[in-house]
Amino acid sequence: MAGFLDATAARLQHLPASDRPTVVIPSYNGARKLPLLTPLLALLLAREGLPVLIHGTATESTRVFTSEVLAALGIPAQAAIKKIANGEVAFVPTALLSPGLQRLLEVRRVVNLRNPAHSLVKLMNPCVGKSLIVSSYTHPEYAISMAATFALTQANALLLRGTEGEAVADPRRTPTMQAFVNGQTFTLQEHQAGPLTSLPNLPTQLDAATTAAYIQSVMTGAQPVPAPIAQQVAHILQLVESL
Repeated sequence: MAGFLDATAARLQHLPASDRPTVVIPSYNGARKLPLLTPLLALLLAREGLPVLIHGTATESTRVFTSEVLAALGIPAQAAIKKIANGEVAFVPTALLSPGLQRLLEVRRVVNLRNPAHSLVKLMNPCVGKSLIVSSYTHPEYAISMAATFALTQANALLLRGTEGEAVADPRRTPTMQAFVNGQTFTLQEHQAGPLTSLPNLPTQLDAATTAAYIQSVMTGAQPVPAPIAQQVAHILQLVESL
């Protein structure tokens, strides 16, 4: 996987360095059971003055994807590579970063199976300058291989078991969060054990418009930030300050 990352980096259209460390959020899984709150995570980080890059693409037709929710929030996909300002959320389609990588991801639509490219995009860093990758895994085996890759490549990253494969904490229960600073790893957050005493008031409809409306209600303070996502934001801010 480290070799794949080297080969990809040599072919990527990299984003220029921002004034502050860029938070890099890969978004490739989408949502089918819970609202897709990757855009909420990005907006909360941008509100703290950080430049935030979301890169991704829709890899199937049965899920809601981040690009759709962002469009409903009035954040269109970038049409060109450019510097991300402090406090800005930018969505850069994978095809803009690397047309070849996009073609490899689209093989899923033909064979209905993921390939190594789907793991690679969750590990890669398309930015010049200081940055922090926020990445996720779906199965415990991937936690081991992804952690080994981040350590080997001396990455700055936050790794967690995401929500349906997305790099945002499950809004109902806080997952384990593992940090990497120049490849050195430590646990920032332990898994929330025991029965849940309360649940966030999440929308039951998963479409992009309903999800966007919920996100807007959280950003305006009409609804509280789900505690696990608030904790994730706090950990990311802590890591960025250490870079």
